[in-house]
Amino acid sequence: MKIATVELESLSPYNQSRQHFADKLEKETHPDYEKRTWMEKGHYDENDIAFIPPMAFKSCIANAAKMLSIPIPGKGKNLYTKHFIAGILITDCLSLGVKKEDVKPQWISLSGEGRKGAMGVLKGFPHFRSWKGKIDVVVHDETITKDVFAQVLKEAGSLIGIGQFRPAVGGYFGRFRVNSIVWK
Repeated sequence: MKIATVELESLSPYNQSRQHFADKLEKETHPDYEKRTWMEKGHYDENDIAFIPPMAFKSCIANAAKMLSIPIPGKGKNLYTKHFIAGILITDCLSLGVKKEDVKPQWISLSGEGRKGAMGVLKGFPHFRSWKGKIDVVVHDETITKDVFAQVLKEAGSLIGIGQFRPAVGGYFGRFRVNSIVWK
């Protein structure tokens, strides 16, 4: 087992889109509901500080490994993909250092039916123009080398991203760069 302390920094804004189940008030219109509840799409700790959940990074890295399909030397057609899916763990959140009450929304016209070309409705998302921080990635699978890890992580920030409207779903938000990787 190895632990990589990774310092990351945003290359583009980051929007959160956590599913929430806030009840709609009696006679409340959808626009009024959205204005009242957009903030609930964010992730906040017990002190109401916004954070990026560990699974956002875990999924980002695993999806980058899948996209890259890097072969394992000397293992025929075996790829690193399954080793990243099962072999890495991120347990701690990356704090954004912003109080819930200070988070700003970004209003975007999106399909009300969840498909392109449908009539647009305004949706609000917790918006962060930039962020920076460190996460610890536990690499349980010894098949994953330091060089391959660095390659996959770098591409994860460019090609996959995190949050709403990230590159993996055709957007450009949630991109990040790797400033450093320190192994323990």
